[in-house]
Formats: sequence, C-alpha cells, structure tokens
Amino acid sequence: MEAVPEDWQHGLVIAAHPDDIEYGAAAAVARWTRQGKQVRYVLATSGEAGIAGLHPRECGPLREAEERESARIVGVDSVEFLGHRDGQLVAGLDLRRDIAASIRRHRPEMVVTGNFGLTWFPGFLNSADHRALGLSVLDAVADAANEWIFPELTEAGLEPWPGVRWVAVNTTSPTHAVDVTDTVEVAVDSLAAHRRYLEALDDRSAEEQAREQVERSSAPLPGFPAARAAGFELYTFAG
Repeated sequence: MEAVPEDWQHGLVIAAHPDDIEYGAAAAVARWTRQGKQVRYVLATSGEAGIAGLHPRECGPLREAEERESARIVGVDSVEFLGHRDGQLVAGLDLRRDIAASIRRHRPEMVVTGNFGLTWFPGFLNSADHRALGLSVLDAVADAANEWIFPELTEAGLEPWPGVRWVAVNTTSPTHAVDVTDTVEVAVDSLAAHRRYLEALDDRSAEEQAREQVERSSAPLPGFPAARAAGFELYTFAG
C-alpha cells in the first residue's frame, strides 16, 4: 500500500456533518498541519438534525461550535458551513455548485472527503448525506476547473481553479495510507470535543467513545509500514 502524497501545501477537507472528519481523517489532518501545511474545513450542513430531543435551532449552533473546537485542536483555523439541510443532501447541481465555489475560494491542491459508498461494511448502510456529499465532491473538483459549468461563479469573482491534484477519500477499503502514529492522541481529543453529540449517542463518556473510534480508524494497514495508519482511496486529477 502506497502513502498518500504529501508534496502539497494547501488542503481542503469537505464533509457532510460536524464530527465526520473527526471519526477518521483528523489524525491525518493533525500530521499535515504539523508539517506546516494549510488545511481548511468545509461542512455542507451544521448537523442540526443530529441530536435527538434537541431542536435544530439549538443543535446547529452547538454542533458548529464543537466542530470549530475540534478543528482548532488539530491545527485548523478555517471552518466554513454551507448551510444545506442536515439529512437532506442531494447529489445535484445546488450542492455541486456550492462545493465548487468553496474549491475556487480556497484553491487547494489536495481535497479530502469521507466514504460515499453504499455501505460502511457489508450489511451496514452508509447515510444518504455521506453518499450524496462524496460523489458531489468528486464532481465539483471538475466543476471548479471548468469555466463553463457554473459561469455565475466566475461572474461573482471566483475564478476557475484547476489546481486540485488529488482527492483522498477516507474509506474502509483504502488504496493509500497516512502514517498517523504520532497524532492518534490529538485525534482522540479532537473527536472528544464533540461532547454533547457523543454523550447523546452513548452512556459512555465522550473520551471513551472517541478513543474507541479513533483507534479503530487508525489501525495498522496491511502492506503499510506504520504502527498506526489512516486509510484513503486516492483519485488523481490533472492539476
């Protein structure tokens, strides 16, 4: 298994909900920011439908605040929310346009997103938002580079950006990996910052849940020489 390329300086992580990044990719993000890379986050929704019994008007701002703190812990100081409705993402033109606009605005070389397959594991369905988001990210990379697909973005001052060289999809069936041996602990802290969300999911503490999830997502990978690794499927673009 090959390493995810690291000869880049500007990265953009695009996810559907607060906490999506922290469940799998945050350890890699922490490694990259320690290398001096600039990484920014874009969230399609505010996760406002994510806590049972808590109205979206209260839940959305809470989850945005938790995401900003999670990002800060791994060295990310730019977190953008696109305002799409939680649980209702559609892999269509509106989502593609907004993601393409973010890519043009932030001008990354590396884009990172989450698993958008039908399942996480056989028999365990992936969420509709994740499926819609990941596919839209891949399409939006091409959209961001093409002056004719969303000309209104250019008219608004967002020039086409053909500079994305890779999209790394955090997945359970990886082709590439990142050595996160030295950043597992900070990734645990980053996920645990979603305290209210995690405590609504399970009777265990946020720290216990975070450690279990991060250790699972950073297990050693066959053929990759690292004690801890985050796995990705890599898509290459012309750049």
